[in-house]
Amino acid sequence: MTSWLARYFGFAELETNLKREVLAGITTFFAMAYILIVNPATLNKAGMDLGAVFVATAVSAAVGTFLMGILANYPIALAPGLGLGAYFTFSVVLGMKVPWQTALGAVMISGVLFFILTVTKIREWIIHSIPPGLKYAVSAGIGLFIAFIGLKNAELVVPSESTFVTFNADFIKSPAVLLALFGLLITAVLMVRKVKGAIFIGMVATTIVGIIAGQVKVPTDFFAMPPSVAPTFLRLDVAHAFDLGLFTIVFAFLFVDLFDNAGTLVGVTSQAGLLKNNKLPRAGRALLTDSIATMTGSALGTSTVTSFIESSAGVAAGGRTGMSSVTTALCFVAALFFFPIIETFASVPAITSPALVIVGVLMASNLRKIEWDSISEAIPAFLTIVMMPLSFSIATGIAVGFVFYPLCKLIAGEGKKVHPIGYGLGVVFILRFIFLGSI
Repeated sequence: MTSWLARYFGFAELETNLKREVLAGITTFFAMAYILIVNPATLNKAGMDLGAVFVATAVSAAVGTFLMGILANYPIALAPGLGLGAYFTFSVVLGMKVPWQTALGAVMISGVLFFILTVTKIREWIIHSIPPGLKYAVSAGIGLFIAFIGLKNAELVVPSESTFVTFNADFIKSPAVLLALFGLLITAVLMVRKVKGAIFIGMVATTIVGIIAGQVKVPTDFFAMPPSVAPTFLRLDVAHAFDLGLFTIVFAFLFVDLFDNAGTLVGVTSQAGLLKNNKLPRAGRALLTDSIATMTGSALGTSTVTSFIESSAGVAAGGRTGMSSVTTALCFVAALFFFPIIETFASVPAITSPALVIVGVLMASNLRKIEWDSISEAIPAFLTIVMMPLSFSIATGIAVGFVFYPLCKLIAGEGKKVHPIGYGLGVVFILRFIFLGSI
């Protein structure tokens, strides 16, 4: 078996071995295990069953990561994206009052479209047509959006009649808020010290302190059979998701997944030294796994699945082949039997909120890549970023950016730099605002 695995994954060519790949896969799992807690907790706020979403999260992550390993042979893991999960819950379901079943239908449509775009090679055309500045702005804006949600859930940011939101000046009187602050501090320390799996370890530390302080209940069981997925399985409403009013929702799921996934693939494979002539071999296979996992996840009951930048932790531990991903997938399967612990973690906002803030910090790092010296680049990028948290909608931020980018370039006399797709999307979003209102 060992020799067969060595031949299939190409251990010799990439100067690795089974032990190293397995350890790398386990490292990646613990670096991203927080998603098993945060994603169910987030989608639960949309009215979805916590246990069913937990199973959907673990299974879709296992399916996507396993396919990435055996089809594309890359040490990259997939799972429901934290930013899109927040968009799914807070913007689409709670903000726009769209039933979660319909929102799942939109996720399925985006997955099917992504599959078609990948198979037909249109994906590459679209990626090259979108200006880099908007890509970076979308990622940074999502970072601010989910960080704002984390601060809100932790009650560090609270409503205010005079200023809409404000800092919770009475935080010192709230044990729950103090616990969230501790979680944020310990996670930040671990991140600064570059500890592998810092976010997950921070959650564990916060839980232990919460138990000592009486803020977290000790689970009666630690192991159990996986919860039933029946409450969300095949509950998606694709028919209503085809409604014209949901165009922007589908587009937001598709757009963010398209570029987030591509960026992660390039970043992680570059770190692993797997790029050839600055190109990604087997890119089509890698992107197919994302679309299949997203369709699987929406059928089971979770939001869009994408590649995780935390895969870089496994690469740093020596992972170079798909065997690392297969190992991570098996870890997700094993996690299905630990739901009692996950349920305890997910039910306490003080435990999950710091993860949202820290991931927001990581995504906001794309701000440095934007051409701030060029005002025609800076204005649409800034509006994209700031409109996401202020409108509480990723889709609105994307739409505003695509409207202002071609306008700014035309005014600056740089209209030729805008791809025809950019003009087309700008017109579509203007019409969307005029005839269908807010998004």
